[in-house]
Amino acid sequence: MIRSVVRGTGSYLPEKLLTNSELATMVETSDEWIVQRTGISERHIAAEGQFTSDLAVEAATRALADAGFGPDDIDLIIVATATPDYTFPATAVIVQEKLGIHQGAAFDVQAVCTGFVYALSTADALLRAGNGKRALVIGAETFSRILDWNDRTTCVLFGDGAGAVVLEAQEQPGGNDDRGVLTSHLRSDGRHKNKLFVDGGVSSTRTAGHLRMEGREVFKYAVGMITDVIMAAFAATGTGPDDIDWFVPHQANQRIIDASARKLEIAESKVVSTVKYHGNTSAASIPLALDVARKDGRIQEGDLVLLEAMGGGFTWGSALVRW
Repeated sequence: MIRSVVRGTGSYLPEKLLTNSELATMVETSDEWIVQRTGISERHIAAEGQFTSDLAVEAATRALADAGFGPDDIDLIIVATATPDYTFPATAVIVQEKLGIHQGAAFDVQAVCTGFVYALSTADALLRAGNGKRALVIGAETFSRILDWNDRTTCVLFGDGAGAVVLEAQEQPGGNDDRGVLTSHLRSDGRHKNKLFVDGGVSSTRTAGHLRMEGREVFKYAVGMITDVIMAAFAATGTGPDDIDWFVPHQANQRIIDASARKLEIAESKVVSTVKYHGNTSAASIPLALDVARKDGRIQEGDLVLLEAMGGGFTWGSALVRW
């Protein structure tokens, strides 16, 4: 069986750091209020003139170096983002050009915070179908550009950043001990689109708009939806919570992360959380967290890693990956 094996990871955070204390001088809030409700202490903000593609290129360059590959080794680039450089071309095409990659295909995936899981699943399907040998899968966002900085319920939550993985199609025996993506499960339900959305768009308002969210409603649905796709991953592979070495959830809110782990009976010691230092970086949050846990030595070859995310739409999904 062909599996999509993770060969390298990389991440990038803009230099500018915005702490809760600094936010408190901009909007009516406090460090205590933000930490208590979200677990976030700080987030990174892209500089003026620094685009989503710039963040993506930095993360991708580091992932390629980690994998030991160069521009000629990549056949596919998928960028998950809700904050593209332009309406078109796709940010992935801009990344392709900046990396000096002149072959293969490049396109964007838009599933908001679930974007990286959608992109990973898409790349896995294409590689297993024979459409290339190696893929760059990138999550990159500049959410600071679509925040209403007068709305304390949203502007405190989000940050900018990018993360990337390099996947390689490899022949594996075909069991749960295989390295690579073992299974992925994607869902969406457009009935909830008004609970988390941006109030602008090319066709509707001809503006970028600002992020709007019904926080309590999102929280109410999040844990149940996350549980749905994780139980599907367990059922597809015959695994369970005790088999998981690392749980790497979307970094939206520490309370959601904690509640999900408790409901799934995943030990707290197995949960990778970076939300305190990154905030919610949407499609970038999972690959950012993966890179942190790889670089600090937690995730090792052979580990079973569970990924999950939920985002606007609603969209949600999971992936089970043997490192």
